[in-house]
Amino acid sequence: LDTDIPENNAEDRLITAELYGGDLEMRMRQEIMLGIGGVNALSALGIEPEVFHMNEGHSAFLGLERIRRLVAEKKLGFYAALQVAASANVFTTHTPVPAGNDSFPREMMRKYFGSFAAEIGLPFDEFFSFGQTRVNATDPFSMTILALRLSRHSNGVSKSHGEVSRGLWKDVWTGVPAHEVPITHVTNGIHTKTWLAPEFLVLYDKYLGDWEENLTDEDFWRRVMDIPDAILWDAHQKLKLRLVAFVRERVKAQRERIGESPESIRAANRILDPEILTIGFARRFATYKRGALLFADKDRLHKLLNDSTRPVQFIFAGKAHPRDEGGKALIQEVYKFSRESGFDNRIVFVEDYDTYIARRLVQGVDLWLNNPLRPLEASGTSGMKTPPNGGLNLSVLDGWWGESYNGNNGWAIGGEIKDGTIEFQNEVDSSSLYQLLENQIIPLYYAKPDGKLPLAWLQLMRESIRSVTPVFNTHRMVKEYTERLYAPAAQAYRKFSQNDCAAASDLSQWKTRIRKDWPQVRIDDVQVGNKDRQNIPVGESLEVSARVHLGAVDPQHVRVEAYHGEAENGGIKNPAITTLNEADQNGDGSYLYRGSVPASESGAYGFSIRVLPTHPHLQQDHELRLITWS
Repeated sequence: LDTDIPENNAEDRLITAELYGGDLEMRMRQEIMLGIGGVNALSALGIEPEVFHMNEGHSAFLGLERIRRLVAEKKLGFYAALQVAASANVFTTHTPVPAGNDSFPREMMRKYFGSFAAEIGLPFDEFFSFGQTRVNATDPFSMTILALRLSRHSNGVSKSHGEVSRGLWKDVWTGVPAHEVPITHVTNGIHTKTWLAPEFLVLYDKYLGDWEENLTDEDFWRRVMDIPDAILWDAHQKLKLRLVAFVRERVKAQRERIGESPESIRAANRILDPEILTIGFARRFATYKRGALLFADKDRLHKLLNDSTRPVQFIFAGKAHPRDEGGKALIQEVYKFSRESGFDNRIVFVEDYDTYIARRLVQGVDLWLNNPLRPLEASGTSGMKTPPNGGLNLSVLDGWWGESYNGNNGWAIGGEIKDGTIEFQNEVDSSSLYQLLENQIIPLYYAKPDGKLPLAWLQLMRESIRSVTPVFNTHRMVKEYTERLYAPAAQAYRKFSQNDCAAASDLSQWKTRIRKDWPQVRIDDVQVGNKDRQNIPVGESLEVSARVHLGAVDPQHVRVEAYHGEAENGGIKNPAITTLNEADQNGDGSYLYRGSVPASESGAYGFSIRVLPTHPHLQQDHELRLITWS
């Protein structure tokens, strides 16, 4: 989208001039452009999608625009229009880092959306609460929360990021157990062919056959075991030679440009050695990615780099967000280290990072280094690009690597810790990084029983290709989005759009009634039917009954559940759900529910009874955020 056209005034022409520049007000204008302008631009082109997919909260205003159109065109009330639009919105959160989650102050929202709220028939304060958790009325308007409230399908971008996101945004579903917050995950992937070196493409064509048609077939990729050692190593070494030559040329050009001495320019030809273990680190230089962690112990690093028989070398590249002063300082730090005596031929920083440099690096290094602070790596994709080219990963078990690491396809830094303070993680991970390099990685790389090939390393290369390539690719990712999110969203949209959106209007009215009547719902009594309530033999069941007062709420619109699992610190760990069935009624709005909870394993267990509203048109179990516990 572009606002720099003659019909616009001078101020508006600047809205799309710069992605990361400007103040909060410029950000607001850009996000109105993206969300509201985006829907209008598609409409002007005659494109009326059933489903919209918001990546990050930046485009979340599109949810409001979809509602506005339904109110104007279908003459729906706001809440009926919300059912239609939200059923067909998919939202992906891409980062737990606060900078990636925009928010705006109340007065700015009033300035830009005061008349919009009136147009869709909402009082401004009610409208504003769609960008809040509704726990604290003074909170600003969060674009991520708006996107979550206007989407019935939300996800993070790796298994661990889904978990982190459920914890981070649980207040949007107040009272709901964190693991039941409706944010799932679809792990990111790469477009394999874009990042695959031609040499490996030829190799796969020859030894695997039609690998593109079988890209996501994990059994098919076992065929990499058939690639002979010498041929696999030769293909990899060619790419490494090309990388070394490329880096030397880049550094030479850089030194010429900044006017270094002829001797310094000639010295660029001595940088790196294609026979040495080569480790790459290239990505956006955000502070949480800890680009300088390697330099925590300079003496130890010096020994590794300059070992007479088994040396190591590192190639760094990356850029920082223009406003990330910490990230820019990290790049300067890494660059200074690369020019220090004793480090200068073994550590290099390649400037002006782009996809071309990235491709050269992921195709040519032996090992890819990634050491973010847990749990801030939502997914990370750079490490997915090395395995198809025969590379291995050395990474913290965060993001995608937590799902991919199997003990035989690379290494896990600080594998025993899941979180902790920055200082603690830095200490553990720095120590773990050096121990892995010194005791496992370097000895394995240089172990050549026949004097020519690192046979054990080659086995790891094959396992890396076999385990990562068929899973962490965009074919699998898009298929997963389609089956798990897009198709259900499209189906819901069609259902709610039929008959002048009758189902959406009905659901909206039902929700209003349930919210009004829900305070009457209570659990009066819970009984255990077993003779020995304290000891239930494994294989038998706990017989549970609950007397529930529903008042004006129709029993067909509630679900009564036993929520049970291992007892831990007054709570329930790894809970499971057993639905209780209606067994009797008193005629005064009270009902008896019964069920059997299986005792499948030994241990100390606990349970609680809960009541939730249910309706055939709900997209999420906790759409109303109503839940009554015993």
